[in-house]
Amino acid sequence: MTLLFLKLLLAHLVADFVIQPLKWIKDKEQKAFASAGLIFHAGVHAMLYAIAFSFNPEYWLGLVILVVTHYLIDGFKCMAGRYADNYSRPESLINRRTFFVIDQLLHLAVIAFVVSLYTTSISEWVIPQEKILALLIAVLLLTRVSSIIIKVLISRWAPLNVYDGDHSLANAGSFIGMLERLFIFVFILTDNWHGIGFLLAAKSVFRFGDLKEAHDRKLTEYILIGTLISFGLAIAVSLGYIFWIQ
Repeated sequence: MTLLFLKLLLAHLVADFVIQPLKWIKDKEQKAFASAGLIFHAGVHAMLYAIAFSFNPEYWLGLVILVVTHYLIDGFKCMAGRYADNYSRPESLINRRTFFVIDQLLHLAVIAFVVSLYTTSISEWVIPQEKILALLIAVLLLTRVSSIIIKVLISRWAPLNVYDGDHSLANAGSFIGMLERLFIFVFILTDNWHGIGFLLAAKSVFRFGDLKEAHDRKLTEYILIGTLISFGLAIAVSLGYIFWIQ
């Protein structure tokens, strides 16, 4: 992998998961290709990809490919999402979660293809920059990206009372998940795997009282699934980061 791939991947993660407002997402889901939100979203990607290319005219073809394919992939995903809402059951393989995964895999494949177009002209490997970019990507994956992935994956099981605004801080669950994944990242990087066990035990102790009082098995299972997915993603990203920088 080259430095260019890391730059483009970082641009994609920021545009897709960090600075995309909910208003644009809803507009895309409702209007698909006719959505102004989709156009703005593609424009943000164009700007960030241009920055990743250092505004070098040599890469104009790669920039066009990335922006156009992103617009098309997102547009078709929104159309497919509406189809899934209208004609499939939540437990069916044809649902928003499936399209979300396919969408991201297609974006990554396009980025890899664009990078392959310039592998002959890009020979420089700037190790410090690569490590910094890899770290930024890992932090993004562990925080905002993982939160969205977990929310998408477990949305089908969400109990009606999972979001209780009167008894919970706003977005507390998301921030707790981000912090626990960052802690796991640090534990693995410092080769302190036992710290993950202590973290899981501490979370279980604090959660036990709430779950016991709730008398809600579905809520317990929902939290358990979310916790295991969160820990699994954190471990996978951490091992991937270590493998990358070695």
